[in-house]
Amino acid sequence: MSDAVNPEATPASATIDWAAKRADFPVLARTVHGKPLVYFDSANTSQKPRQVIETTDAFYREHNANVSRAVHTLGMEATDAYEGARTRLAAFVNVRADELVLTSGTTQAINLVAYSHALPTLGKGDVILLTRMEHHANIVPWQLIAERCGAVIRVADITPEGELDLDALYRQMTADVRLLAFTHVSNVLGTVNPVAEICREARRRGIVTLVDGSQAIPHRPVDITALGCDFYAFTGHKMLGPTGTGALWARREHLQSMPPFLGGGEMIREVRFEKTTFNDPPHKFEAGTPNIAGIVGLGAAVDYLSATGMAAIEQREKQLLQYATESLDRIDGVRIFGRAREKAAVISFLVEGAHAHDLATLLDLEGYAVRSGHHCAHPLMAYIGVPATCRASLAFYNTVEEIDGFVKALGKVRKLLG
Repeated sequence: MSDAVNPEATPASATIDWAAKRADFPVLARTVHGKPLVYFDSANTSQKPRQVIETTDAFYREHNANVSRAVHTLGMEATDAYEGARTRLAAFVNVRADELVLTSGTTQAINLVAYSHALPTLGKGDVILLTRMEHHANIVPWQLIAERCGAVIRVADITPEGELDLDALYRQMTADVRLLAFTHVSNVLGTVNPVAEICREARRRGIVTLVDGSQAIPHRPVDITALGCDFYAFTGHKMLGPTGTGALWARREHLQSMPPFLGGGEMIREVRFEKTTFNDPPHKFEAGTPNIAGIVGLGAAVDYLSATGMAAIEQREKQLLQYATESLDRIDGVRIFGRAREKAAVISFLVEGAHAHDLATLLDLEGYAVRSGHHCAHPLMAYIGVPATCRASLAFYNTVEEIDGFVKALGKVRKLLG
């Protein structure tokens, strides 16, 4: 291993004790099948540091109450903790707290935009433009509302390297395109899209933009305001937070004009049988009792990521990606999908002669947790001509030694399958 690909030698991360950071994640100390666990599935869900686990546990032990519904001490503590998490999350991505709708994750956030913004504003013949690399969560909601309003879905293609064909994309931004929904980072290819440039071109043409930031927020600094999009959705469980958490950022003018998606408690100002007056955004879109402990835990995850430094996390993961890619490229019969110039630490791959599920099962027996399947991206799998891939997705808590062991495990598995 050369210093050029040694994460411990990079200036951006040189002052951070990554071994100490790793020790913050209890699950990484366990074994599976008698082998040390190596978790290479962070694009699916990240592991949680003890700080997040303890914060969530402490909420239930010491502060459990509903939010915005009581003036007693526990109720006020719960509300302060919940709204405090919103404030810290908003600062983390550089937006106003009153423009950040707290959701159960990216899926709910995109559905909110589909039903509350797109469905009332789109009509027959209007075009929703998507890309070939989208997750199902950024495809299916648009199909459902297109069926109801008569809109048409078009797809922007990618290059053989797995990058968006930007020239073709811009040519597809015709006068009938009303909305462009695309991912910041592909969960299969790892491709990092030039969001600010794409949004600038869309805005020049009057096209509303929604960005799926699920795979970006946990791994790189993201300034949503600087991106210039109209909507930005992301999920908490991929950024060290609890499951069932996430957020939608939207421009204030959209939040003001959009009708509520769900009705119930908290999203109202006054209810009469004749008419209901709705609360101000973002609470207008937060009906019912939320995942309070989860959002409080997400606030702790934001604190952890901020203290570590997103630039340092990005640098470390880039170096781990480079080392892992070079290591896999030296193995005969391994095919990697996605060679974008700007790429996150996601490696989708296959081994010649082996089915992805068989490969993942045998790797699990060696202690390695990798994802296998279509990764909620059926259209992309069809495009690259395979039914499934294995995916090794890395995070800052992974190590060079784990990558070295992974290469050895792949060699062993190849012999078993050969």
